[in-house]
Amino acid sequence: MDEERALYIVRAGEAGAIERVLRDYSDKKLCEGIFKVLLKDIPTTCQVSCLEVLRILSRDKKVLVPVTTKENMQILLRLAKLNESDDSLEKVSEFPVIVESLKCLCNIVFNSQMAQQLSLELNLAAKLCNLLRKCKDRKFINDIKCFDLRLLFVLSLLHTDIRSQLRYELQGLPLLTQILESAFSIKWTDEYESAIDHNGPPLSPQETDCAIEALKALFNVTVDSWKVHKESESHQFRVMAAVLRHCLLIVGPTEDKTEELHSNAVNLLSNVPVSCLDVLICPLTHEETAQEATTLDELPSDKTAEKETVLKSNTMVYNGMNMEAIHVLLNFMEKRIDKGSSYREGLTPVLSLLTECSRAHRNIRKFLKDQVLPPLRDVTNRPEVGSTVRNKLVRLMTHVDLGVKQIAAEFLFVLCKERVDSLLKYTGYGNAAGLLAARGLLAGGRGDNWYSEDEDTDTEEYKNAKPKEELLKPMGLKPDGTITPLEEALNQYSVIEETSSDTD
Repeated sequence: MDEERALYIVRAGEAGAIERVLRDYSDKKLCEGIFKVLLKDIPTTCQVSCLEVLRILSRDKKVLVPVTTKENMQILLRLAKLNESDDSLEKVSEFPVIVESLKCLCNIVFNSQMAQQLSLELNLAAKLCNLLRKCKDRKFINDIKCFDLRLLFVLSLLHTDIRSQLRYELQGLPLLTQILESAFSIKWTDEYESAIDHNGPPLSPQETDCAIEALKALFNVTVDSWKVHKESESHQFRVMAAVLRHCLLIVGPTEDKTEELHSNAVNLLSNVPVSCLDVLICPLTHEETAQEATTLDELPSDKTAEKETVLKSNTMVYNGMNMEAIHVLLNFMEKRIDKGSSYREGLTPVLSLLTECSRAHRNIRKFLKDQVLPPLRDVTNRPEVGSTVRNKLVRLMTHVDLGVKQIAAEFLFVLCKERVDSLLKYTGYGNAAGLLAARGLLAGGRGDNWYSEDEDTDTEEYKNAKPKEELLKPMGLKPDGTITPLEEALNQYSVIEETSSDTD
Protein backbone atom coordinates (compact mmCIF):
# COMPACT_ATOMS: atom_id res chain seq x y z
CA MET A 1 0.00 0.00 0.00
CA ASP A 2 1.49 3.37 -1.02
CA GLU A 3 1.57 6.48 1.20
CA GLU A 4 -1.18 8.35 -0.69
CA ARG A 5 -3.61 5.43 -0.35
CA ALA A 6 -2.81 5.10 3.35
CA LEU A 7 -3.37 8.83 3.95
CA TYR A 8 -6.69 8.74 2.07
CA ILE A 9 -8.03 5.95 4.30
CA VAL A 10 -6.86 7.74 7.46
CA ARG A 11 -8.59 10.96 6.40
CA ALA A 12 -11.80 9.04 5.74
CA GLY A 13 -12.05 8.55 9.50
CA GLU A 14 -13.40 4.96 9.85
CA ALA A 15 -11.79 3.63 13.03
CA GLY A 16 -11.47 -0.04 12.04
CA ALA A 17 -10.04 0.81 8.63
CA ILE A 18 -7.57 3.29 10.15
CA GLU A 19 -6.22 0.68 12.59
CA ARG A 20 -5.92 -1.92 9.85
CA VAL A 21 -4.16 0.33 7.35
CA LEU A 22 -1.76 1.72 9.92
CA ARG A 23 -0.79 -1.78 11.02
CA ASP A 24 -0.27 -2.99 7.44
CA TYR A 25 1.55 0.19 6.48
CA SER A 26 3.82 0.08 9.53
CA ASP A 27 4.60 -3.62 8.94
CA LYS A 28 5.48 -2.89 5.34
CA LYS A 29 7.73 0.00 6.29
CA LEU A 30 9.34 -2.15 8.98
CA CYS A 31 10.09 -4.88 6.41
CA GLU A 32 11.60 -2.37 4.04
CA GLY A 33 13.67 -0.94 6.86
CA ILE A 34 14.93 -4.37 7.89
CA PHE A 35 16.15 -5.14 4.38
CA LYS A 36 17.98 -1.80 4.27
CA VAL A 37 19.66 -2.57 7.58
CA LEU A 38 20.67 -6.06 6.41
CA LEU A 39 22.54 -4.49 3.50
CA LYS A 40 24.90 -2.82 5.97
CA ASP A 41 27.88 -4.27 7.79
CA ILE A 42 26.28 -4.86 11.19
CA PRO A 43 27.12 -7.26 14.05
CA THR A 44 25.87 -10.85 13.85
CA THR A 45 23.55 -10.41 16.84
CA CYS A 46 21.87 -7.49 15.11
CA GLN A 47 21.47 -9.51 11.91
CA VAL A 48 19.81 -12.34 13.84
CA SER A 49 17.41 -9.93 15.58
CA CYS A 50 16.41 -8.34 12.26
CA LEU A 51 15.86 -11.74 10.66
CA GLU A 52 13.76 -12.98 13.59
CA VAL A 53 11.42 -9.99 13.19
CA LEU A 54 11.33 -10.48 9.42
CA ARG A 55 10.46 -14.18 9.90
CA ILE A 56 7.44 -13.24 11.99
CA LEU A 57 6.31 -10.56 9.55
CA SER A 58 6.78 -12.88 6.56
CA ARG A 59 3.87 -15.04 7.74
CA ASP A 60 1.51 -12.28 6.57
CA LYS A 61 0.89 -12.37 2.82
CA LYS A 62 -0.25 -8.72 2.73
CA VAL A 63 3.07 -7.59 4.13
CA LEU A 64 5.06 -9.76 1.74
CA VAL A 65 3.68 -8.46 -1.55
CA PRO A 66 5.46 -5.07 -1.68
CA VAL A 67 8.78 -6.30 -0.24
CA THR A 68 9.20 -9.47 -2.32
CA THR A 69 11.70 -8.25 -4.88
CA LYS A 70 14.69 -9.84 -6.56
CA GLU A 71 17.04 -7.54 -4.65
CA ASN A 72 15.56 -8.49 -1.27
CA MET A 73 15.61 -12.21 -2.13
CA GLN A 74 19.29 -11.88 -3.04
CA ILE A 75 19.99 -10.30 0.35
CA LEU A 76 18.57 -13.37 2.08
CA LEU A 77 20.42 -15.75 -0.27
CA ARG A 78 23.69 -14.03 0.60
CA LEU A 79 23.02 -14.24 4.35
CA ALA A 80 22.06 -17.92 4.02
CA LYS A 81 25.39 -18.68 2.29
CA LEU A 82 23.55 -19.78 -0.83
CA ASN A 83 25.73 -17.87 -3.28
CA GLU A 84 28.19 -19.95 -5.28
CA SER A 85 31.06 -17.72 -4.13
CA ASP A 86 30.68 -18.96 -0.53
CA ASP A 87 32.98 -21.97 -0.46
CA SER A 88 32.81 -23.13 3.13
CA LEU A 89 30.95 -23.02 6.43
CA GLU A 90 33.83 -22.40 8.77
CA LYS A 91 32.56 -19.50 10.92
CA VAL A 92 30.37 -21.02 13.60
CA SER A 93 29.30 -17.53 14.66
CA GLU A 94 27.50 -17.15 11.32
CA PHE A 95 25.35 -20.27 11.73
CA PRO A 96 22.45 -18.50 13.52
CA VAL A 97 22.29 -15.98 10.66
CA ILE A 98 22.20 -18.78 8.07
CA VAL A 99 19.43 -20.61 9.95
CA GLU A 100 17.26 -17.50 10.40
CA SER A 101 17.74 -16.54 6.74
CA LEU A 102 16.60 -20.01 5.64
CA LYS A 103 13.56 -19.76 7.92
CA CYS A 104 12.64 -16.42 6.35
CA LEU A 105 13.03 -17.88 2.86
CA CYS A 106 10.77 -20.82 3.80
CA ASN A 107 7.98 -18.44 4.85
CA ILE A 108 8.43 -16.05 1.94
CA VAL A 109 8.55 -18.75 -0.76
CA PHE A 110 5.55 -20.56 0.70
CA ASN A 111 3.39 -17.42 1.02
CA SER A 112 4.39 -15.43 -2.07
CA GLN A 113 3.83 -16.39 -5.70
CA MET A 114 6.31 -13.72 -6.72
CA ALA A 115 8.94 -15.34 -4.49
CA GLN A 116 8.19 -18.70 -6.09
CA GLN A 117 8.84 -17.27 -9.54
CA LEU A 118 11.99 -15.54 -8.34
CA SER A 119 13.18 -18.85 -6.89
CA LEU A 120 13.12 -20.32 -10.38
CA GLU A 121 14.89 -17.29 -11.84
CA LEU A 122 17.58 -17.36 -9.13
CA ASN A 123 18.02 -21.15 -9.44
CA LEU A 124 17.37 -21.56 -5.72
CA ALA A 125 17.07 -25.36 -5.84
CA ALA A 126 20.63 -25.74 -7.16
CA LYS A 127 21.94 -23.34 -4.49
CA LEU A 128 20.21 -25.34 -1.76
CA CYS A 129 21.72 -28.60 -3.03
CA ASN A 130 25.15 -26.98 -3.08
CA LEU A 131 24.73 -25.89 0.55
CA LEU A 132 23.62 -29.42 1.50
CA ARG A 133 26.80 -30.86 -0.01
CA LYS A 134 28.87 -28.49 2.13
CA CYS A 135 27.27 -29.68 5.35
CA LYS A 136 26.42 -33.28 4.35
CA ASP A 137 28.66 -35.03 6.88
CA ARG A 138 28.82 -32.38 9.57
CA LYS A 139 26.41 -33.15 12.39
CA PHE A 140 26.94 -29.95 14.35
CA ILE A 141 25.06 -27.93 11.74
CA ASN A 142 21.84 -29.96 11.72
CA ASP A 143 19.68 -26.83 11.93
CA ILE A 144 21.13 -25.56 8.67
CA LYS A 145 20.47 -28.90 6.95
CA CYS A 146 16.96 -29.08 8.42
CA PHE A 147 15.77 -25.74 7.05
CA ASP A 148 17.66 -26.19 3.78
CA LEU A 149 15.72 -29.45 3.34
CA ARG A 150 12.45 -27.82 4.37
CA LEU A 151 12.92 -25.15 1.72
CA LEU A 152 13.70 -27.84 -0.86
CA PHE A 153 10.49 -29.61 0.15
CA VAL A 154 8.44 -26.41 -0.25
CA LEU A 155 9.96 -25.67 -3.67
CA SER A 156 9.43 -29.21 -4.97
CA LEU A 157 5.90 -29.20 -3.59
CA LEU A 158 4.96 -26.01 -5.43
CA HIS A 159 6.80 -26.58 -8.74
CA THR A 160 6.80 -29.79 -10.77
CA ASP A 161 9.69 -28.37 -12.84
CA ILE A 162 11.85 -28.25 -9.72
CA ARG A 163 11.02 -31.90 -8.97
CA SER A 164 12.38 -32.87 -12.37
CA GLN A 165 15.43 -30.64 -11.92
CA LEU A 166 16.16 -32.17 -8.51
CA ARG A 167 15.74 -35.71 -9.80
CA TYR A 168 17.86 -35.55 -12.93
CA GLU A 169 19.99 -32.40 -13.17
CA LEU A 170 20.90 -31.96 -9.49
CA GLN A 171 21.12 -35.69 -8.59
CA GLY A 172 18.72 -35.13 -5.73
CA LEU A 173 17.98 -38.83 -5.16
CA PRO A 174 21.53 -39.89 -4.15
CA LEU A 175 22.17 -36.55 -2.40
CA LEU A 176 19.11 -36.74 -0.17
CA THR A 177 19.66 -40.44 0.45
CA GLN A 178 23.17 -39.61 1.70
CA ILE A 179 21.67 -37.00 4.02
CA LEU A 180 19.51 -39.76 5.52
CA GLU A 181 22.52 -42.07 5.84
CA SER A 182 24.32 -39.33 7.76
CA ALA A 183 21.34 -38.64 10.03
CA PHE A 184 21.01 -42.35 10.86
CA SER A 185 24.80 -42.94 11.14
CA ILE A 186 24.43 -45.98 8.90
CA LYS A 187 27.24 -48.53 8.70
CA TRP A 188 26.88 -50.85 5.71
CA THR A 189 27.53 -54.57 6.15
CA ASP A 190 26.66 -55.44 2.54
CA GLU A 191 25.54 -53.62 -0.59
CA TYR A 192 21.97 -53.17 0.66
CA GLU A 193 22.29 -54.20 4.33
CA SER A 194 23.10 -52.02 7.32
CA ALA A 195 24.13 -52.84 10.88
CA ILE A 196 21.27 -52.41 13.38
CA ASP A 197 22.04 -51.79 17.04
CA HIS A 198 18.80 -52.57 18.90
CA ASN A 199 20.36 -51.45 22.16
CA GLY A 200 21.67 -48.17 20.80
CA PRO A 201 20.38 -44.74 21.83
CA PRO A 202 17.40 -43.17 20.01
CA LEU A 203 17.92 -40.49 17.41
CA SER A 204 18.36 -37.00 18.79
CA PRO A 205 15.54 -34.47 18.18
CA GLN A 206 17.73 -32.61 15.67
CA GLU A 207 18.65 -35.77 13.73
CA THR A 208 14.99 -36.85 13.70
CA ASP A 209 13.75 -33.49 12.38
CA CYS A 210 16.48 -33.47 9.73
CA ALA A 211 15.56 -37.00 8.63
CA ILE A 212 11.85 -36.16 8.44
CA GLU A 213 12.54 -33.14 6.22
CA ALA A 214 14.77 -35.25 3.96
CA LEU A 215 12.06 -37.94 3.68
CA LYS A 216 9.46 -35.32 2.70
CA ALA A 217 11.75 -33.80 0.07
CA LEU A 218 12.58 -37.26 -1.31
CA PHE A 219 8.88 -38.04 -1.58
CA ASN A 220 8.39 -35.09 -3.93
CA VAL A 221 11.48 -35.99 -5.94
CA THR A 222 10.34 -39.60 -6.45
CA VAL A 223 6.58 -39.11 -6.72
CA ASP A 224 6.48 -40.33 -10.35
CA SER A 225 8.93 -43.21 -10.00
CA TRP A 226 6.71 -46.27 -10.49
CA LYS A 227 8.66 -47.46 -13.52
CA VAL A 228 12.44 -47.80 -13.50
CA HIS A 229 14.23 -48.56 -16.75
CA LYS A 230 17.90 -47.83 -16.05
CA GLU A 231 20.06 -50.15 -13.98
CA SER A 232 21.66 -47.16 -12.23
CA GLU A 233 18.22 -45.91 -11.15
CA SER A 234 17.29 -49.35 -9.88
CA HIS A 235 20.47 -49.38 -7.76
CA GLN A 236 19.69 -45.92 -6.35
CA PHE A 237 16.17 -46.96 -5.39
CA ARG A 238 17.47 -50.14 -3.74
CA VAL A 239 19.95 -48.12 -1.69
CA MET A 240 17.16 -45.75 -0.67
CA ALA A 241 14.89 -48.68 0.24
CA ALA A 242 17.69 -50.15 2.35
CA VAL A 243 18.07 -46.82 4.15
CA LEU A 244 14.31 -46.77 4.74
CA ARG A 245 14.50 -50.29 6.14
CA HIS A 246 17.07 -48.99 8.61
CA CYS A 247 14.75 -46.07 9.38
CA LEU A 248 11.91 -48.45 10.29
CA LEU A 249 14.15 -50.32 12.74
CA ILE A 250 15.25 -47.30 14.79
CA VAL A 251 13.35 -44.96 17.09
CA GLY A 252 13.18 -41.23 17.63
CA PRO A 253 13.38 -39.30 20.90
CA THR A 254 9.65 -39.75 21.61
CA GLU A 255 6.89 -42.12 20.55
CA ASP A 256 5.17 -39.38 18.54
CA LYS A 257 8.40 -38.51 16.72
CA THR A 258 9.02 -42.19 15.98
CA GLU A 259 5.54 -42.49 14.46
CA GLU A 260 6.08 -39.33 12.37
CA LEU A 261 9.44 -40.67 11.18
CA HIS A 262 7.99 -44.07 10.26
CA SER A 263 4.94 -42.48 8.63
CA ASN A 264 7.14 -40.47 6.26
CA ALA A 265 9.22 -43.58 5.56
CA VAL A 266 6.05 -45.48 4.62
CA ASN A 267 4.96 -42.67 2.29
CA LEU A 268 8.35 -42.69 0.57
CA LEU A 269 8.41 -46.50 0.26
CA SER A 270 5.14 -46.19 -1.65
CA ASN A 271 7.09 -44.35 -4.37
CA VAL A 272 9.77 -47.04 -4.66
CA PRO A 273 9.28 -49.37 -7.65
CA VAL A 274 7.93 -52.63 -6.26
CA SER A 275 10.76 -54.63 -7.85
CA CYS A 276 13.21 -52.77 -5.58
CA LEU A 277 11.35 -53.54 -2.35
CA ASP A 278 13.03 -56.94 -2.01
CA VAL A 279 15.73 -55.24 0.08
CA LEU A 280 13.22 -54.78 2.91
CA ILE A 281 13.97 -58.39 3.77
CA CYS A 282 17.41 -60.00 3.81
CA PRO A 283 19.02 -63.36 4.59
CA LEU A 284 20.08 -63.93 8.16
CA THR A 285 23.66 -63.17 9.10
CA HIS A 286 25.85 -65.96 10.47
CA GLU A 287 25.30 -64.64 14.00
CA GLU A 288 21.50 -64.52 13.56
CA THR A 289 21.48 -68.02 12.06
CA ALA A 290 23.39 -69.32 15.08
CA GLN A 291 20.94 -67.61 17.44
CA GLU A 292 17.98 -69.09 15.55
CA ALA A 293 19.48 -72.59 15.69
CA THR A 294 20.03 -72.25 19.44
CA THR A 295 16.43 -71.14 19.93
CA LEU A 296 15.09 -73.99 17.83
CA ASP A 297 17.11 -76.51 19.80
CA GLU A 298 15.63 -75.19 23.03
CA LEU A 299 12.05 -75.68 21.82
CA PRO A 300 10.22 -78.98 22.46
CA SER A 301 9.80 -81.18 19.39
CA ASP A 302 6.00 -80.69 19.34
CA LYS A 303 6.25 -76.88 19.10
CA THR A 304 6.20 -76.76 15.29
CA ALA A 305 4.37 -73.45 15.04
CA GLU A 306 6.93 -71.75 17.29
CA LYS A 307 9.74 -73.21 15.23
CA GLU A 308 8.32 -71.85 11.98
CA THR A 309 8.53 -68.24 13.11
CA VAL A 310 11.20 -67.41 15.68
CA LEU A 311 11.39 -64.16 17.62
CA LYS A 312 14.90 -63.69 18.87
CA SER A 313 16.59 -60.41 19.88
CA ASN A 314 13.79 -58.37 18.31
CA THR A 315 14.41 -60.05 14.96
CA MET A 316 11.48 -61.65 13.14
CA VAL A 317 12.67 -64.64 11.15
CA TYR A 318 10.79 -66.49 8.43
CA ASN A 319 12.13 -69.06 5.99
CA GLY A 320 15.70 -67.99 6.70
CA MET A 321 14.92 -64.31 6.07
CA ASN A 322 14.98 -61.34 8.44
CA MET A 323 11.40 -59.99 8.38
CA GLU A 324 11.79 -57.35 11.05
CA ALA A 325 11.03 -54.37 8.80
CA ILE A 326 7.86 -56.04 7.50
CA HIS A 327 6.82 -56.76 11.08
CA VAL A 328 7.31 -53.07 11.94
CA LEU A 329 5.09 -52.11 8.99
CA LEU A 330 2.44 -54.56 10.16
CA ASN A 331 2.49 -53.13 13.69
CA PHE A 332 2.36 -49.61 12.25
CA MET A 333 -0.71 -50.60 10.21
CA GLU A 334 -2.46 -52.05 13.26
CA LYS A 335 -1.79 -48.91 15.30
CA ARG A 336 -3.31 -46.80 12.55
CA ILE A 337 -6.40 -49.04 12.52
CA ASP A 338 -6.70 -48.73 16.30
CA LYS A 339 -6.69 -44.93 16.05
CA GLY A 340 -10.09 -45.18 14.41
CA SER A 341 -9.83 -41.94 12.40
CA SER A 342 -8.15 -40.42 9.33
CA TYR A 343 -7.98 -43.82 7.67
CA ARG A 344 -7.60 -42.44 4.15
CA GLU A 345 -4.53 -40.35 5.00
CA GLY A 346 -3.03 -42.48 7.76
CA LEU A 347 -3.90 -46.08 6.92
CA THR A 348 -4.22 -46.49 3.15
CA PRO A 349 -0.52 -45.76 2.37
CA VAL A 350 0.77 -48.59 4.57
CA LEU A 351 -2.01 -50.97 3.47
CA SER A 352 -1.21 -50.26 -0.19
CA LEU A 353 2.49 -50.79 0.46
CA LEU A 354 1.94 -54.15 2.18
CA THR A 355 -0.43 -55.22 -0.59
CA GLU A 356 2.08 -54.49 -3.36
CA CYS A 357 4.93 -56.11 -1.39
CA SER A 358 2.82 -59.24 -0.88
CA ARG A 359 1.81 -59.42 -4.52
CA ALA A 360 5.37 -59.13 -5.80
CA HIS A 361 7.44 -60.95 -3.18
CA ARG A 362 6.46 -64.47 -2.11
CA ASN A 363 8.36 -64.56 1.20
CA ILE A 364 6.75 -61.31 2.33
CA ARG A 365 3.27 -62.59 1.41
CA LYS A 366 3.79 -65.89 3.22
CA PHE A 367 5.10 -64.15 6.33
CA LEU A 368 2.17 -61.70 6.38
CA LYS A 369 -0.28 -64.53 5.77
CA ASP A 370 1.03 -66.30 8.88
CA GLN A 371 0.78 -63.10 10.91
CA VAL A 372 -2.60 -61.81 9.65
CA LEU A 373 -4.40 -65.02 8.65
CA PRO A 374 -3.02 -67.83 10.80
CA PRO A 375 -4.68 -71.26 10.61
CA LEU A 376 -8.34 -70.77 11.48
CA ARG A 377 -9.26 -72.24 14.87
CA ASP A 378 -12.06 -69.96 16.09
CA VAL A 379 -14.99 -71.06 13.93
CA THR A 380 -17.76 -70.03 16.32
CA ASN A 381 -17.51 -66.23 16.06
CA ARG A 382 -18.12 -64.13 12.97
CA PRO A 383 -14.92 -63.01 11.16
CA GLU A 384 -15.45 -59.34 12.07
CA VAL A 385 -15.85 -60.09 15.80
CA GLY A 386 -12.68 -60.00 17.89
CA SER A 387 -9.46 -58.08 18.44
CA THR A 388 -7.01 -59.84 16.11
CA VAL A 389 -5.51 -58.11 13.07
CA ARG A 390 -7.75 -60.29 10.88
CA ASN A 391 -10.87 -59.16 12.75
CA LYS A 392 -9.88 -55.52 12.43
CA LEU A 393 -9.20 -55.78 8.70
CA VAL A 394 -12.44 -57.67 8.08
CA ARG A 395 -14.37 -54.87 9.80
CA LEU A 396 -12.71 -52.41 7.42
CA MET A 397 -14.09 -54.36 4.44
CA THR A 398 -17.49 -52.76 5.13
CA HIS A 399 -16.17 -49.29 6.03
CA VAL A 400 -18.12 -46.27 4.78
CA ASP A 401 -15.06 -44.91 2.95
CA LEU A 402 -14.89 -46.69 -0.40
CA GLY A 403 -11.12 -46.33 -0.74
CA VAL A 404 -10.47 -47.73 2.72
CA LYS A 405 -12.68 -50.79 2.32
CA GLN A 406 -11.30 -51.51 -1.15
CA ILE A 407 -7.66 -51.54 -0.07
CA ALA A 408 -8.42 -53.57 3.09
CA ALA A 409 -10.26 -56.18 1.01
CA GLU A 410 -7.52 -56.17 -1.64
CA PHE A 411 -4.83 -56.81 0.99
CA LEU A 412 -6.65 -59.82 2.40
CA PHE A 413 -7.43 -61.08 -1.12
CA VAL A 414 -3.74 -60.98 -2.05
CA LEU A 415 -2.78 -62.79 1.15
CA CYS A 416 -5.26 -65.48 0.07
CA LYS A 417 -3.47 -65.65 -3.30
CA GLU A 418 -6.62 -64.14 -4.87
CA ARG A 419 -8.54 -67.37 -4.29
CA VAL A 420 -12.20 -66.76 -3.56
CA ASP A 421 -12.68 -69.88 -1.44
CA SER A 422 -9.73 -68.95 0.77
CA LEU A 423 -10.91 -65.37 1.17
CA LEU A 424 -14.42 -66.51 2.15
CA LYS A 425 -12.96 -68.86 4.74
CA TYR A 426 -11.32 -65.97 6.56
CA THR A 427 -13.76 -63.09 5.95
CA GLY A 428 -17.22 -64.52 5.30
CA TYR A 429 -19.30 -63.98 2.18
CA GLY A 430 -21.07 -60.81 3.30
CA ASN A 431 -17.85 -58.96 4.09
CA ALA A 432 -16.22 -60.05 0.82
CA ALA A 433 -19.24 -59.43 -1.42
CA GLY A 434 -18.18 -55.92 -2.44
CA LEU A 435 -14.75 -56.96 -3.67
CA LEU A 436 -16.08 -60.09 -5.38
CA ALA A 437 -18.83 -58.16 -7.15
CA ALA A 438 -16.34 -55.57 -8.39
CA ARG A 439 -14.13 -58.33 -9.80
CA GLY A 440 -16.95 -60.47 -11.18
CA LEU A 441 -16.12 -63.32 -8.81
CA LEU A 442 -19.37 -63.72 -6.89
CA ALA A 443 -19.69 -67.25 -8.28
CA GLY A 444 -16.16 -68.16 -7.12
CA GLY A 445 -12.81 -68.65 -8.86
CA ARG A 446 -9.63 -66.63 -8.46
CA GLY A 447 -8.07 -63.33 -9.53
CA ASP A 448 -5.82 -62.61 -12.49
CA ASN A 449 -2.42 -62.90 -10.76
CA TRP A 450 -0.50 -66.16 -10.48
CA TYR A 451 0.73 -67.42 -7.12
CA SER A 452 2.64 -70.53 -6.14
CA GLU A 453 0.69 -73.47 -4.73
CA ASP A 454 1.04 -73.90 -0.96
CA GLU A 455 0.14 -76.75 1.32
CA ASP A 456 -3.32 -77.10 2.84
CA THR A 457 -3.59 -74.95 6.00
CA ASP A 458 -7.09 -76.01 7.10
CA THR A 459 -7.20 -76.85 10.80
CA GLU A 460 -9.19 -79.72 12.23
CA GLU A 461 -11.59 -77.19 13.77
CA TYR A 462 -12.28 -75.66 10.37
CA LYS A 463 -12.58 -79.03 8.61
CA ASN A 464 -15.19 -80.13 11.16
CA ALA A 465 -17.14 -76.87 10.90
CA LYS A 466 -16.96 -76.47 7.11
CA PRO A 467 -19.85 -78.85 6.23
CA LYS A 468 -22.11 -76.97 8.68
CA GLU A 469 -21.40 -73.53 7.27
CA GLU A 470 -24.05 -71.60 5.44
CA LEU A 471 -22.15 -69.15 3.31
CA LEU A 472 -25.28 -67.95 1.48
CA LYS A 473 -28.62 -67.65 3.21
CA PRO A 474 -31.39 -65.61 1.50
CA MET A 475 -32.79 -63.03 3.89
CA GLY A 476 -35.98 -60.99 3.91
CA LEU A 477 -37.75 -58.31 5.93
CA LYS A 478 -40.41 -59.23 8.46
CA PRO A 479 -43.52 -57.03 8.70
CA ASP A 480 -41.94 -55.22 11.65
CA GLY A 481 -38.90 -54.28 9.51
CA THR A 482 -36.34 -56.67 11.03
CA ILE A 483 -34.23 -59.09 8.96
CA THR A 484 -34.94 -62.80 9.09
CA PRO A 485 -34.35 -65.85 6.84
CA LEU A 486 -36.38 -65.42 3.65
CA GLU A 487 -38.50 -68.53 4.22
CA GLU A 488 -39.62 -67.31 7.63
CA ALA A 489 -40.39 -63.84 6.29
CA LEU A 490 -42.55 -65.28 3.47
CA ASN A 491 -44.45 -67.46 5.96
CA GLN A 492 -45.31 -64.44 8.09
CA TYR A 493 -46.57 -62.50 5.08
CA SER A 494 -48.68 -65.53 4.07
CA VAL A 495 -50.27 -65.58 7.52
CA ILE A 496 -51.07 -61.88 7.25
CA GLU A 497 -52.64 -62.30 3.81
CA GLU A 498 -54.79 -65.24 5.03
CA THR A 499 -55.91 -63.20 8.02
CA SER A 500 -56.82 -60.29 5.77
CA SER A 501 -58.83 -62.59 3.43
CA ASP A 502 -60.77 -64.04 6.37
CA THR A 503 -61.57 -60.54 7.58
CA ASP A 504 -62.86 -59.53 4.17
